[in-house]
Amino acid sequence: MNSTTVRNLLVRGMLAGLAAGVLALVVAYFLGEPSVDNAISFEDAHSHEHEMEVVSRSLQSTAGLATGVLVYGVAFGGIAALAFCVALGRVGRFGPRATALLLSGCALLAVYVVPFLKYPANPPSVGDPDTIGKRTTLYFLMMLLGVLLAVAATILGKRLAPTLGTWYATVLAVAAFAVAIGLAYAFLPAVNEVPKDFPATLLWRFRLSALAIQAVLWGGFGLLFGELAERQLNPKPATAESGRRVPATH
Repeated sequence: MNSTTVRNLLVRGMLAGLAAGVLALVVAYFLGEPSVDNAISFEDAHSHEHEMEVVSRSLQSTAGLATGVLVYGVAFGGIAALAFCVALGRVGRFGPRATALLLSGCALLAVYVVPFLKYPANPPSVGDPDTIGKRTTLYFLMMLLGVLLAVAATILGKRLAPTLGTWYATVLAVAAFAVAIGLAYAFLPAVNEVPKDFPATLLWRFRLSALAIQAVLWGGFGLLFGELAERQLNPKPATAESGRRVPATH
Protein backbone atom coordinates (compact mmCIF):
# COMPACT_ATOMS: atom_id res chain seq x y z
CA MET A 1 0.00 0.00 0.00
CA ASN A 2 1.15 3.52 -0.74
CA SER A 3 0.96 6.32 1.80
CA THR A 4 -2.23 7.76 0.29
CA THR A 5 -4.07 4.46 0.64
CA VAL A 6 -2.89 4.02 4.22
CA ARG A 7 -3.97 7.57 5.07
CA ASN A 8 -7.40 7.02 3.53
CA LEU A 9 -7.84 3.76 5.42
CA LEU A 10 -6.74 5.47 8.64
CA VAL A 11 -9.41 8.13 8.21
CA ARG A 12 -12.03 5.49 7.41
CA GLY A 13 -10.95 3.50 10.46
CA MET A 14 -11.41 6.51 12.72
CA LEU A 15 -14.82 7.24 11.18
CA ALA A 16 -15.87 3.60 11.59
CA GLY A 17 -14.62 3.71 15.18
CA LEU A 18 -16.70 6.84 15.80
CA ALA A 19 -19.82 5.22 14.34
CA ALA A 20 -19.22 2.02 16.31
CA GLY A 21 -18.70 4.19 19.39
CA VAL A 22 -22.18 5.67 18.91
CA LEU A 23 -23.64 2.14 18.87
CA ALA A 24 -21.65 1.21 21.98
CA LEU A 25 -22.78 4.44 23.65
CA VAL A 26 -26.42 3.46 23.23
CA VAL A 27 -25.72 0.06 24.81
CA ALA A 28 -23.71 1.65 27.62
CA TYR A 29 -26.43 4.16 28.44
CA PHE A 30 -29.38 1.79 28.44
CA LEU A 31 -27.66 -1.38 29.67
CA GLY A 32 -24.66 -0.28 31.70
CA GLU A 33 -25.72 2.93 33.43
CA PRO A 34 -28.61 1.39 35.43
CA SER A 35 -26.14 -1.06 36.99
CA VAL A 36 -23.77 1.79 37.81
CA ASP A 37 -26.60 3.74 39.48
CA ASN A 38 -27.57 0.69 41.56
CA ALA A 39 -23.94 0.14 42.58
CA ILE A 40 -23.62 3.78 43.64
CA SER A 41 -26.81 3.50 45.67
CA PHE A 42 -25.39 0.41 47.38
CA GLU A 43 -22.17 2.30 48.13
CA ASP A 44 -24.03 5.29 49.56
CA ALA A 45 -26.17 3.06 51.76
CA HIS A 46 -23.12 1.31 53.26
CA SER A 47 -20.81 4.30 53.57
CA HIS A 48 -20.65 6.54 56.62
CA GLU A 49 -18.72 9.23 54.78
CA HIS A 50 -20.39 11.64 52.39
CA GLU A 51 -17.99 13.21 49.93
CA MET A 52 -18.79 16.34 47.95
CA GLU A 53 -19.71 15.49 44.36
CA VAL A 54 -17.22 17.27 42.09
CA VAL A 55 -18.97 16.19 38.87
CA SER A 56 -22.69 15.53 38.96
CA ARG A 57 -23.92 12.03 38.26
CA SER A 58 -26.15 13.28 35.42
CA LEU A 59 -23.14 14.83 33.69
CA GLN A 60 -21.10 11.65 34.19
CA SER A 61 -23.80 9.45 32.67
CA THR A 62 -24.36 11.69 29.61
CA ALA A 63 -21.58 13.99 28.41
CA GLY A 64 -18.85 12.19 30.33
CA LEU A 65 -19.94 8.77 29.09
CA ALA A 66 -20.28 9.99 25.51
CA THR A 67 -16.86 11.62 25.52
CA GLY A 68 -15.13 8.55 26.92
CA VAL A 69 -16.80 6.02 24.60
CA LEU A 70 -16.46 8.10 21.42
CA VAL A 71 -12.82 9.04 22.02
CA TYR A 72 -12.10 5.37 22.77
CA GLY A 73 -13.83 4.33 19.55
CA VAL A 74 -11.94 6.84 17.38
CA ALA A 75 -8.56 6.01 18.95
CA PHE A 76 -8.89 2.26 18.66
CA GLY A 77 -10.46 2.61 15.21
CA GLY A 78 -7.33 4.38 13.99
CA ILE A 79 -5.03 1.80 15.58
CA ALA A 80 -7.08 -1.06 14.16
CA ALA A 81 -6.98 0.54 10.68
CA LEU A 82 -3.19 0.63 10.78
CA ALA A 83 -3.14 -3.00 11.96
CA PHE A 84 -5.48 -3.82 9.04
CA CYS A 85 -2.97 -2.33 6.59
CA VAL A 86 -0.33 -4.70 7.96
CA ALA A 87 -2.60 -7.76 8.17
CA LEU A 88 -4.31 -7.56 4.78
CA GLY A 89 -2.93 -10.34 2.59
CA ARG A 90 -0.63 -11.63 5.33
CA VAL A 91 -3.06 -13.62 7.50
CA GLY A 92 -4.69 -15.59 4.71
CA ARG A 93 -6.46 -15.14 1.43
CA PHE A 94 -9.18 -12.92 2.84
CA GLY A 95 -10.73 -9.86 1.26
CA PRO A 96 -10.97 -6.49 3.02
CA ARG A 97 -14.36 -7.25 4.64
CA ALA A 98 -13.30 -10.62 6.03
CA THR A 99 -9.92 -9.28 7.15
CA ALA A 100 -11.54 -6.36 8.99
CA LEU A 101 -14.03 -8.63 10.73
CA LEU A 102 -11.32 -11.16 11.64
CA LEU A 103 -9.08 -8.39 12.94
CA SER A 104 -11.84 -6.86 15.07
CA GLY A 105 -12.71 -10.27 16.52
CA CYS A 106 -9.08 -10.95 17.42
CA ALA A 107 -8.79 -7.45 18.91
CA LEU A 108 -11.87 -8.03 21.05
CA LEU A 109 -10.40 -11.32 22.25
CA ALA A 110 -6.86 -10.12 22.93
CA VAL A 111 -7.53 -6.58 24.14
CA TYR A 112 -10.64 -7.18 26.23
CA VAL A 113 -11.81 -10.77 26.69
CA VAL A 114 -8.43 -12.18 27.76
CA PRO A 115 -7.82 -9.63 30.55
CA PHE A 116 -11.56 -9.60 31.39
CA LEU A 117 -11.57 -13.31 32.25
CA LYS A 118 -8.71 -12.80 34.71
CA TYR A 119 -9.58 -9.33 36.00
CA PRO A 120 -13.27 -8.66 35.21
CA ALA A 121 -14.76 -5.19 35.32
CA ASN A 122 -16.18 -4.09 38.66
CA PRO A 123 -18.87 -1.51 39.42
CA PRO A 124 -18.49 1.34 41.92
CA SER A 125 -18.15 0.26 45.58
CA VAL A 126 -16.16 -2.83 44.52
CA GLY A 127 -12.42 -2.68 45.06
CA ASP A 128 -10.04 -1.23 47.61
CA PRO A 129 -8.90 2.32 46.69
CA ASP A 130 -5.45 1.54 48.08
CA THR A 131 -4.90 -1.23 45.51
CA ILE A 132 -6.10 0.62 42.40
CA GLY A 133 -2.52 1.09 41.13
CA LYS A 134 -1.75 -2.61 41.50
CA ARG A 135 -5.01 -3.66 39.86
CA THR A 136 -4.51 -1.29 36.95
CA THR A 137 -0.97 -2.55 36.38
CA LEU A 138 -2.08 -6.19 36.42
CA TYR A 139 -4.93 -5.48 34.02
CA PHE A 140 -2.73 -3.72 31.46
CA LEU A 141 -0.08 -6.41 31.83
CA MET A 142 -2.70 -9.04 31.01
CA MET A 143 -3.86 -6.94 28.04
CA LEU A 144 -0.29 -6.64 26.75
CA LEU A 145 0.24 -10.37 27.11
CA GLY A 146 -2.99 -11.03 25.22
CA VAL A 147 -1.91 -8.87 22.28
CA LEU A 148 1.65 -10.21 22.14
CA LEU A 149 0.53 -13.83 22.42
CA ALA A 150 -2.11 -13.32 19.72
CA VAL A 151 0.55 -11.93 17.37
CA ALA A 152 2.89 -14.81 18.26
CA ALA A 153 0.13 -17.36 17.61
CA THR A 154 -0.57 -15.79 14.21
CA ILE A 155 3.11 -15.96 13.25
CA LEU A 156 3.31 -19.56 14.47
CA GLY A 157 0.31 -20.57 12.40
CA LYS A 158 1.73 -18.93 9.27
CA ARG A 159 5.06 -20.72 9.67
CA LEU A 160 3.47 -24.10 10.30
CA ALA A 161 0.95 -23.86 7.45
CA PRO A 162 3.32 -24.96 4.63
CA THR A 163 4.22 -28.10 6.60
CA LEU A 164 0.99 -29.04 8.41
CA GLY A 165 -1.62 -27.40 6.22
CA THR A 166 -3.81 -24.43 7.12
CA TRP A 167 -6.28 -26.38 9.29
CA TYR A 168 -3.79 -28.17 11.55
CA ALA A 169 -1.51 -25.13 11.74
CA THR A 170 -4.45 -22.98 12.90
CA VAL A 171 -5.56 -25.55 15.47
CA LEU A 172 -2.03 -25.85 16.85
CA ALA A 173 -1.58 -22.06 16.99
CA VAL A 174 -4.89 -21.58 18.82
CA ALA A 175 -3.99 -24.37 21.25
CA ALA A 176 -0.59 -22.77 21.93
CA PHE A 177 -2.30 -19.42 22.53
CA ALA A 178 -4.77 -20.98 24.97
CA VAL A 179 -1.99 -22.78 26.89
CA ALA A 180 0.10 -19.60 27.14
CA ILE A 181 -2.88 -17.58 28.38
CA GLY A 182 -3.69 -20.33 30.88
CA LEU A 183 -0.14 -20.17 32.26
CA ALA A 184 -0.42 -16.39 32.57
CA TYR A 185 -3.69 -16.79 34.47
CA ALA A 186 -2.05 -19.30 36.80
CA PHE A 187 1.04 -17.25 37.61
CA LEU A 188 -0.41 -13.74 37.82
CA PRO A 189 -1.96 -12.92 41.22
CA ALA A 190 -5.73 -13.01 41.59
CA VAL A 191 -7.74 -9.99 42.73
CA ASN A 192 -10.97 -10.53 44.67
CA GLU A 193 -12.19 -7.45 46.49
CA VAL A 194 -15.97 -7.86 46.10
CA PRO A 195 -17.74 -7.13 49.42
CA LYS A 196 -19.47 -10.15 50.91
CA ASP A 197 -22.86 -8.44 50.95
CA PHE A 198 -22.64 -7.02 47.43
CA PRO A 199 -25.58 -8.30 45.29
CA ALA A 200 -24.36 -11.06 43.01
CA THR A 201 -27.03 -10.28 40.40
CA LEU A 202 -25.94 -6.65 40.19
CA LEU A 203 -22.29 -7.68 39.79
CA TRP A 204 -23.22 -10.13 37.03
CA ARG A 205 -25.33 -7.58 35.17
CA PHE A 206 -22.58 -4.97 35.33
CA ARG A 207 -19.94 -7.32 33.98
CA LEU A 208 -22.27 -8.62 31.29
CA SER A 209 -23.08 -5.07 30.17
CA ALA A 210 -19.36 -4.20 30.08
CA LEU A 211 -18.74 -7.20 27.82
CA ALA A 212 -21.74 -6.31 25.63
CA ILE A 213 -20.44 -2.76 25.14
CA GLN A 214 -17.09 -4.02 23.89
CA ALA A 215 -18.71 -6.66 21.68
CA VAL A 216 -20.95 -4.05 20.03
CA LEU A 217 -18.03 -1.64 19.64
CA TRP A 218 -15.67 -4.11 17.98
CA GLY A 219 -18.34 -5.99 16.05
CA GLY A 220 -19.76 -2.75 14.69
CA PHE A 221 -16.30 -1.51 13.80
CA GLY A 222 -15.44 -4.71 11.95
CA LEU A 223 -18.59 -4.54 9.82
CA LEU A 224 -18.44 -0.79 9.14
CA PHE A 225 -14.71 -0.57 8.46
CA GLY A 226 -14.80 -3.72 6.35
CA GLU A 227 -17.38 -2.12 4.07
CA LEU A 228 -15.44 1.17 3.86
CA ALA A 229 -12.17 -0.66 3.19
CA GLU A 230 -13.80 -2.80 0.51
CA ARG A 231 -15.03 0.30 -1.32
CA GLN A 232 -11.61 1.92 -1.01
CA LEU A 233 -9.54 -1.04 -2.17
CA ASN A 234 -11.95 -2.69 -4.61
CA PRO A 235 -14.07 0.09 -6.13
CA LYS A 236 -16.85 -0.96 -8.45
CA PRO A 237 -16.18 -0.19 -12.13
CA ALA A 238 -18.07 2.71 -13.61
CA THR A 239 -21.06 1.69 -15.73
CA ALA A 240 -22.42 3.35 -18.84
CA GLU A 241 -25.22 5.83 -18.32
CA SER A 242 -28.68 4.30 -18.40
CA GLY A 243 -30.31 4.56 -21.81
CA ARG A 244 -27.15 5.71 -23.56
CA ARG A 245 -26.14 3.67 -26.59
CA VAL A 246 -22.49 2.69 -26.76
CA PRO A 247 -21.24 2.76 -30.34
CA ALA A 248 -19.95 -0.52 -31.70
CA THR A 249 -16.27 -0.86 -32.39
CA HIS A 250 -14.79 -2.48 -35.47
